[in-house]
Amino acid sequence: MAEDNKRQYDSIIHLYGDDILNSEGMNDSKHYIQHGDTSVYDHCLSVADMSLKIANTLNLNYDTVTLVRGSLLHDYFLYDWHEKDASHRLHGYHHSEKALSNAKRDFELNEVEEDMIRSHMFPLNISKVPRHKESVILCLADKLVSAAEVLHGII
Repeated sequence: MAEDNKRQYDSIIHLYGDDILNSEGMNDSKHYIQHGDTSVYDHCLSVADMSLKIANTLNLNYDTVTLVRGSLLHDYFLYDWHEKDASHRLHGYHHSEKALSNAKRDFELNEVEEDMIRSHMFPLNISKVPRHKESVILCLADKLVSAAEVLHGII
């Protein structure tokens, strides 16, 4: 059953996010590490998958297209934040705005997708409170996936 759900979520992610996944920017993100040894690209795929799992497990009414696209683009900052560079200082506080700027440049976004990207670091960015259920789902999914990536191999 779990494998069937995984295939179903993969199909949904590719159905609504193939243009994003095949974009130059997302292909570049395969070369940037997010947490541990996980690339930004793989992190975003995992977060989209987890977002769908959360929304479906809680039987929420949500916009599937928006949830997938916002989840895939939430970390579309397009740089290696591990490099010692003044512009990467305080990455956790600033990357959501860079991701949003890049996503708006490369894709057409709706209001909810913009909110998802802008607010996904709540509560670290306390001034950017999620305003839509898809944003809250993404926030939770990103925290769960990030924790698993950071702790992989440690526990």
